[in-house]
Amino acid sequence: MSDYITIAIPKGRILEESVELFGKIGINCSELLGKSRKLIFENPEQQMRYMIVRATDVPTYVEYGSADIGIVGKDTLMEQEKDLYEPLDLKFGYCRMMVAEPANIANNDDPSRWSNIRIATKYPNVTEKYFSSKGIQVEIIKLYGSIELAPLVGLSERIVDLVSTGETLKQNGLVEVETIAEITTRLVVNRASLKTKHERITAIIRGLEKNI
Repeated sequence: MSDYITIAIPKGRILEESVELFGKIGINCSELLGKSRKLIFENPEQQMRYMIVRATDVPTYVEYGSADIGIVGKDTLMEQEKDLYEPLDLKFGYCRMMVAEPANIANNDDPSRWSNIRIATKYPNVTEKYFSSKGIQVEIIKLYGSIELAPLVGLSERIVDLVSTGETLKQNGLVEVETIAEITTRLVVNRASLKTKHERITAIIRGLEKNI
């Protein structure tokens, strides 16, 4: 099994585009799109193995060598800061990491005058670093879902979250105030695997690079 290349791919919207992209370089993993509840799929002919994992777990599996390669959003990489090689921006899954607040506050708000604020977010590390770099003291409340709810019930004045179309913010009376980062999906590689399986992994990286 040591000759296999193991790829960790998250569930959800990234999976379909990942399967399509790998297909362009002759790696057939269409089985991952079926209705099976399996979490590990193997292709003995191509000596490939695929793990279906939570997006937030991809960097951990790759850092510790359970997977040689992973596909994950830049937001997760920024938050976790794992020791990984990140050779490619795969150019899909685009969104923005934003600071947002209720529209009624934004009308008379000046972000340049912020000094001490409370923010709800799934990204406490990124949020802390961003506001520290601006000299703003921030109290961070870590949430795991429905971040837009926090300002509506008085839990926080503002939020840091991912925004795609902005429709969810709009429906909850929130507006974008500042952009922290533009987010896309990235290819990451275990550093040891890059040395021990250099030829195969490099071929995959080069193939993908020509198709993005």
